[in-house]
Amino acid sequence: MRALVLDTYQNGRFRDADIETRRPGDGELQIRVHASGVNPVDHLIRTGQAPFAMPALPAVLGTDVAGVVTEVGAGVKGFAVGDEVYGLAGGVRGMPGSLAEFMTVDAALIAKKPAKLTMREAAALPLVVLTAWEGLVDRASVQPGQKVLVQGGSGGVGHVVVQLAKAFGADVYATSQPQKQDLVRGLGATPIDYTRMTVEQYVQKYTDGKGFEIIYDTVGGNTLEASLGAVRHYGHIVSCAAFESHNLLTSSLRCAVISAIYVLYPMLSGERRAHHGAILREVAQLVDAGKIRPVVDPRRFTLDTAMEAHEAVRGGANVKVVIDVVKNA
Repeated sequence: MRALVLDTYQNGRFRDADIETRRPGDGELQIRVHASGVNPVDHLIRTGQAPFAMPALPAVLGTDVAGVVTEVGAGVKGFAVGDEVYGLAGGVRGMPGSLAEFMTVDAALIAKKPAKLTMREAAALPLVVLTAWEGLVDRASVQPGQKVLVQGGSGGVGHVVVQLAKAFGADVYATSQPQKQDLVRGLGATPIDYTRMTVEQYVQKYTDGKGFEIIYDTVGGNTLEASLGAVRHYGHIVSCAAFESHNLLTSSLRCAVISAIYVLYPMLSGERRAHHGAILREVAQLVDAGKIRPVVDPRRFTLDTAMEAHEAVRGGANVKVVIDVVKNA
């Protein structure tokens, strides 16, 4: 099969190669890859900046996948040859990724793709929707009527958190850049221009100074620091970008819970992989009910232009970048 292989983290460039496909073992599926989603973590892995996830080289990268089942391994139930599927299933330590014509994956990480989505759209969802669900549903237990603030509501994870919170009946607010306010509004949130309003101002305006019940931070750094004082007493702060040191005094005085999300952990550890498959099954129902939709960058990339796709993510994409492994996926 054709695959893009990374030989060194020093220059981080892919090599076009012809490599052997691997038959699925017990509990595995072989997938004909139609599309490969590109996330910021894919760029970090390729350039040697994600030590917890980087595979031994040479390796095939690519975390998100959408494709068609071509072979079913022993012991796998619920899948058949020809099923259209999606998942966050490889591209990290010990698990070959989706920048190849075929991919052999742990079936626990996979679900049948939403019927309403193209392969490109389906490949844009797994990492971001799993990150959103783990924080908003699994950790914060979002409830109808709660005021939810999404820090970075127009980004890859953020734009799905907005929709997921809305689907669960929350009253959703989201910070974004001025030029992306229409996107946030169209997804169902009240947009907040963080360049014009201070945290204190929007907490006062939208919560009467009480704070938000749930804050989902996708930005980290100073934004997470500010969120510690924007949460309601006994509220919940979730972050998928908590990579720096923070003084928790402000949130501690508010009796707030803080949860960190690292969505790659099930792949790396083997723990709770089946939970990812279960989440994706529930998400497929929400998508087909019209409650969640991925926003995909309109530019078309292929295996020939995969490096350009990675640069597009690094340079600021229109939400989600996808590589077509099969033409017009």
